[in-house]
Amino acid sequence: MPKRPPPDRHHDPATVRLPGGLVAAFRPLDPAAAWVPAWEALGATALVANPFYEAAYALAAAPAFGAGVRMLLIADRPPEEPGVRLLAAWPHRLVRSRWGVPLPLLMGWTHGYAPLGVPLIDAGDPGTALAAFLAAPGAVGAPGRLLLTNAPAEGPFRDLLDRAGNRQAAYWPHRRGMLSPASDPASRETYLDHLSGNRRRRLRRARRRLDASGTVTFELLTDPAVFPAALDAHIALESASWKGRVGTALAQRPDEAAFLRDAVAALAERGQVRIARLQQGGRLLASAVLPLTGHDAFVLKVAHDDSDPAAAPGVQLVHRLTEDVLTGSDIARIDSCAPPGFELATLFWRERRAIAHLLVEAGHDPLFPVASRLERAREAVARLRLALRERREKSRG
Repeated sequence: MPKRPPPDRHHDPATVRLPGGLVAAFRPLDPAAAWVPAWEALGATALVANPFYEAAYALAAAPAFGAGVRMLLIADRPPEEPGVRLLAAWPHRLVRSRWGVPLPLLMGWTHGYAPLGVPLIDAGDPGTALAAFLAAPGAVGAPGRLLLTNAPAEGPFRDLLDRAGNRQAAYWPHRRGMLSPASDPASRETYLDHLSGNRRRRLRRARRRLDASGTVTFELLTDPAVFPAALDAHIALESASWKGRVGTALAQRPDEAAFLRDAVAALAERGQVRIARLQQGGRLLASAVLPLTGHDAFVLKVAHDDSDPAAAPGVQLVHRLTEDVLTGSDIARIDSCAPPGFELATLFWRERRAIAHLLVEAGHDPLFPVASRLERAREAVARLRLALRERREKSRG
């Protein structure tokens, strides 16, 4: 009988008790897992909200985007035991040769519909949870370096990471627009005063242009019963826009459309999603899908009618959504989740959220300086390619 190869500990489920009594476990994404309710509970009370790493959303995304994704769980007991409490949860992949050499790492799971990669960390005792999280890979023989993609580069999580003392390095830093007004009513009344006179005149002209064809209404949908039809209308509107013309609309990507329907349905059951819409009679002008965690919203998808650019319905949607939040919506903050250079949210929203890819040492990693230099070189090459592509596009047109 041929000799069986040794088990691959990077992929087989592993459970290890850490110093201090907590348990580290690596598990596949499984909607039937006994620890899913504990995962849901952690998502609702995490130190930094991240709906894309919460159970309902992540499990809906798994069929379309989850190949090779596993969960790192920190718990008070083995996850399958009754009454388990999770202190940390992180979906990730094992990447064996990101830099073209056999230097593996664990990389956080982000994709086009999950633009925030901060792990879920228990807000009750975040220091203990993070210490166990950083000790877990070494305890099971996994690589001693983690890449947290699109993670907050400032704020409670980064402060916690700094206090832990593990070596780290940041790449691709940028600041994306965020609406986070103060609770003071007087401050809210003046929130949009930073708009220039020229910008205000352009907004009024665009609004009059739309109103000339009929009354335009803004609504923020909360009723789960209307979400399927609203999402169908959103997908149809996107398909009729430039995305449909270049072949990137959801309607042309059945797996992604099915994922979005499943994700919105799962979130709607929990009251964790809103759809903001601008309509004129029965005609949809603009639409945005907003997952929620508590009172924090995140911009997942925006579609708008681009047949009359001067009317700017996408801009008007964001403007009216901003006004709605400022005058008493159940939404307190909105993360635009925008990529670098996307200016729509920063037009109205004054706050900024610092984002970066964070390479973090887990345990003691003698090769961390090598990994850090390789990632810096990778970033430099990618930036050069991006600059050359932009130059070519500019020269063509």
